[in-house]
This record gives sequence, structure tokens and C-alpha cells, in this order.
Amino acid sequence: MNLMMLLEMAASGFGDRTAVGSNDGTGLTYQQLYAEAGAAAERFAADGIDNVALVDISSPALPIALFGAAWAGKPFVPLNYRLTPVELEALAAQIAPASAVVGDRAAATFGSPDGMTIVDRDDFLVATAKRAEDGAPEPSWGMEAEDLAVLLFTSGTTGAPKAAVIRHKHLVSYILMSVEFMGAGDDEATLVSVPPYHIAGMAALCSSIYAGRRIVQLPNFDADTWIDLARDEAITHAMVVPTMLARIVERLEERGETLPALRALSYGGGKMPAPVIERALELLPDTNFVNAYGLTETSSTIAILGPDDHRAAMASDDPAIRARLGSAGQPLPAIEVSIRDEAGAEVAPGVSGEIWVRGEQVSGEYLGLGSRITEDGWFPSNDGGSIDADGYLFVEGRIDDIIIRGGENISPGEIEAVLVRHPDVREAAAIGIPDVQWGETIAAVLVLADGADLSDDEVKTLVTSELRSSRSPDHVVVVDELPYNETGKLLRRVLKSDLAYLSTENDPTQNDPTRNNSAENDEEN
Repeated sequence: MNLMMLLEMAASGFGDRTAVGSNDGTGLTYQQLYAEAGAAAERFAADGIDNVALVDISSPALPIALFGAAWAGKPFVPLNYRLTPVELEALAAQIAPASAVVGDRAAATFGSPDGMTIVDRDDFLVATAKRAEDGAPEPSWGMEAEDLAVLLFTSGTTGAPKAAVIRHKHLVSYILMSVEFMGAGDDEATLVSVPPYHIAGMAALCSSIYAGRRIVQLPNFDADTWIDLARDEAITHAMVVPTMLARIVERLEERGETLPALRALSYGGGKMPAPVIERALELLPDTNFVNAYGLTETSSTIAILGPDDHRAAMASDDPAIRARLGSAGQPLPAIEVSIRDEAGAEVAPGVSGEIWVRGEQVSGEYLGLGSRITEDGWFPSNDGGSIDADGYLFVEGRIDDIIIRGGENISPGEIEAVLVRHPDVREAAAIGIPDVQWGETIAAVLVLADGADLSDDEVKTLVTSELRSSRSPDHVVVVDELPYNETGKLLRRVLKSDLAYLSTENDPTQNDPTRNNSAENDEEN
């Protein structure tokens, strides 16, 4: 297996189609992309390096470098160009010696770390195009399934980033099991607005190429630009993270527009607030919505909530079926999912635990740290969740994010889901604050709608009207915006740092021992 197999098939099957570019005919055809990947491979092979890095926004250099690296037998490593110089230098040290394709935006920040051969992106594009005029070189890539294809540094939302190892067998297996070769019509186009260093960006690129769908890149997300591009390029497919969809829906409503060409919209990368997806379904009734849940370590999607499930949940008065709008759907056919307790034993349907995953596309391996795959092939994901009696997976967030108050495990997601349903709450986060008596107390951090005002008591009553009283926030903090990374993940560690002043660990006199909403007093709720 090798990623180049996907591009080779595309170039042979529909070489004249536009692979990356506009509907005005500009861009790279599949045959041109294949030839330029070959040119890039020759360059990488001549550089005498171990890895190929990309420190840049999305551009045609991305697929050329990705497939060029696969052709040359080098792992491809897209780095987050938004990191600080110190952070980038630390990542570069882990992958040197490497050739790094660097764009203008990242050039000053990335500099020239030791062991890095710096390749200017524009020079790289000119050189590969010129070399490709003579045709593609003879195929020379290896087909060992265990060869490294991509190294993706995790987002570091709870700690220092580490490089997830994606071998050719993992990513190719995912594509072959989930995408139909040449399944896209020649009028189809996908809008990719997630950054190159996100697994969704890698998966979208590979799946679109294998299907034969034209790729339109949006390097920097802005809701109005996204809408304009989707309209002007007649975009039929797109993938967004929840924060993006929230802003797209808001701007569509304000602009009084729809997107008639948009056939399918997938979303993932974080918890989708129910009001956002409900409004999106109302605004775009002819669009097929798909919630795709996956991890970097699983080579992208492992479970989906498909279009029919979205429509059935939206139309249902049955609370159990309606609740599926907040689920990740059901596992892909080639994937097994199990919910386990702390001892690794499987729990009953409806009981929360850790999500374990097994399948050919699952890596579960980190550079220099080895594999977390168990002897029988299972990967403990560190995500919490449950599976209902009908096989629908509900993701509750990172195990590390669980709030432990008075010995009781509390999922932030259940509190946040209640809060965002209030019309005056635009965004919400629940985090644990260190506390001497309770271990942790609960802080609800809110972004309110323009002109809205909610008292602390109103917020607490809102939560206790739907959940056990032990879920009631101890602190309510209103902020202008929540901290997210570029892929839509909430940075809880930033919130915890910002709200450290609420902790009683260093000032026990602030603790209130008279609080009566502990688990022991909760039977009536």
C-alpha cells in the first residue's frame, strides 16, 4: 500500500479533470498533479533527508508535497504555521533532517532550524511545474504497508504536542473502505477550509482525489468568504468544524441566502451545539448533513451520523431519537467500537466510559513513544462516551476534561449542551476549578448573545432544570469569546489558566461548606 496508488489511479482514470483549482479551468489536472508529485519526489530524494515538512497555509503545494513525499518514501509532516518560533523549533528538532516547504506567512516565524533544508513555496511550485513539463518519472515508490506516510502533531489542547504516526496502510485502508473510486461526477467540487496539519485536511484531500472531485482550497476561514466561494465555485461538498458552521449559519441568516449547489456538508472536530445543527438543517433542507467523528490516531473518521439519521432525528418527537442529533452516529463497517471502564471491561449500553476502537485504519502510535494498541488490537482513545441500545455513539469529550466534584465524575458536555440551548447563550464551556473541599468545583464560562444578560441564579436554575443538582455551576463567568485552536477545539487548559483565581486551593476560607448539591443530596433529582 502507498498513498501514491490513489493518485496514480486518479491520473489514469480521469487525468484531464481539474484536481485542485477553480471552475474557470485554472489549476492542476490530475495528470499534472501526478507529474508534479513525481518532480517533487526527485527533489526530496536528492536532498538526502528523512522527512518532508510543510509549514504553510493550504495551496497547491500541499498535495504536490504530500504525494511527492509518498513517491520518495519519506513521511510527510505538516506543521502548524501559527505556532511560536520556540514551539516550531521544538517540533522541527523531532523530524530533522527534513526538507521544509515554507510559505511567506511562516518564513519569519520558522526561520532556519538545524537540520532543515528550507524550500520557498513559490520556488517549489515553479520548479515542480517546470520539471513536470517533461512528463512524470517512472513509478518508483515502495508498497510496504508498514511504511510511514504522515506524521501529524496532535493539537496539544491538554499538553505538549506529540506526533501521531500514520502508516500507508492506515490512511489507504480508510480511503478504500469509505470512498468509491471515481464516485464523483465531473461537476462536483469540495471546499477544504481545515488546515493542512489536521487529519481532516489529509483525509479530505485523499478522499476527494480518489473520488475524482475538484478541490477548492480556502487557506483562512472567514464565514463571508466561505459563503462567497461556495456560491461562486458551485461547491457541492464541504467539511467544517462546529465553530465554522455556527458562523456560516449566522451569516447566511443575516444575508438572507442559501447554498443551492451544496449537496453534502460534513462536520466534526468538536461538539456540535444542538441549536446550530438544527438551524443549519432548517436553512439548508436539501443538503445532506454528516457528523464525522474520528481522531488523528484513527486516520480520520470512525463513526458517522448520516443524512437520514439527521432528518429522522429532526422530525421526531421521541426524545431518544431526537437526542441522536447530538450523537456521532454509528461506527463505519470496518470499525469496532467498545465502551470500557477504568479496568478495561466493557460496560452496558447507555453507561459512560472510555471509547476503545479497533480496525485496520487505527494507528494508535506516537513517534518515539511507541504504540498504545493492546495485544488484541484495541486503541483506548482517551475520549469518554457511551453507546445506546441501538448502537449510536455519544461522545462526551476527553477523559482528561472530566470534572470530579465530591468524588462524582461529571461530563462538561452535558452541562454545555443545556446551556447553549438557551437563546441568550451563544457559546458555553464547563470546566473544573481546583477546590480544597470538593476536589473540583464547576465553572460555567459563557459567551452571551448581543445585549443579553443572565444572572448567576438564572444560569444555575437552567442547569438544574434538566440535570442533577450536582451539575449546577459554582461559578458563572461571562467572556467576550472562548479560546479555540484553528481546528475548532476548545482550549480548556487556557480557560483553566485564566480562571485559576477562582480556586480555593490557596485560600480555603473562600470555600463554602454549606453547599447542598452534592451527590449525597441528589437522590430526589
